[in-house]
Amino acid sequence: MANVTAAMVKDLREKTGAGMMDCKNALNETEGDIEAAIDWLRKKGLSKAAKKAGRIAAEGLVAIDVEGTSAVVIEVNSETDFVARNDDFQFLVKNIAHVAVEHGLTDVEALKAAAYPAGGTIGEAIAQTVAKIGEHMSLRRAALIHVPTGAIGSYVHNAVSPGMGKIGVIVGLATTGNAESVQPLAREIALHVASAAPLAVDSAGIDPAIVEREKAVLADKNAGKPPHVLEKIIESGLKSYYKEVCLVDQPSNYPEHAGKTIGQIIKEAEKHAGAPVTLVGFYRFALGEGIEKETTDFAAEVAAAAGGQA
Repeated sequence: MANVTAAMVKDLREKTGAGMMDCKNALNETEGDIEAAIDWLRKKGLSKAAKKAGRIAAEGLVAIDVEGTSAVVIEVNSETDFVARNDDFQFLVKNIAHVAVEHGLTDVEALKAAAYPAGGTIGEAIAQTVAKIGEHMSLRRAALIHVPTGAIGSYVHNAVSPGMGKIGVIVGLATTGNAESVQPLAREIALHVASAAPLAVDSAGIDPAIVEREKAVLADKNAGKPPHVLEKIIESGLKSYYKEVCLVDQPSNYPEHAGKTIGQIIKEAEKHAGAPVTLVGFYRFALGEGIEKETTDFAAEVAAAAGGQA
């Protein structure tokens, strides 16, 4: 058996971030070969990551990266909010966002298979971070906006680090005119989207199933009305609904634009841009939305731990 020294253990720990005893065991198993020990720990780390994969991960970070006229927003989940403030986790999330915007990747599996800046793949980097921090993590989703010419607006709410927080929004305004003139507007719309949470740019983007559900609600509320009256009621009701959920129909929440819709403000911006301005699209990621979080009864857990005694 090789003579494993404290210096060797320290060196391996600094290179891998693994625990002291894990590093010592790895060196013993590999006869003191540092590189082989690193591989041994990676395999062990991947095994640990697999065991943690069943845990619910609804915390973490939403991150944004903007490169020129392209922007990406991603969500990487962890089990606890505490991890969101971990430097290693933030470094991982920042690099994933950068790779996504640099290569235009939004498919999760393709992104996980992409090369990670520090070596290996993004999927491997996630697994290694899981092993290091001890929590299940998952790359949940990614979205990209690109405009050939124009401006990108972005906003992160409850930021814990630059470009990373609880809510992330990216907006694209396309124009062949003066792009600088619409940059502040792109930012303003991103802030509006964060607070107003529209479902789509306009009515054409609303899921048909949602529209049919709204029609059914309106019809049920007005049951018994003559068909021609009911038709008008439903038409009017949908118009009101679109004003609530369609971005271009929503009234701006900026005091200086009080009484004007986002669509009207964009139209006015064309005067300064010297050309048409088009709202290409937006993405709004709110951390953990749609994930069913596990709830626990703390008192019951304590009682169970005490053998059922209060």
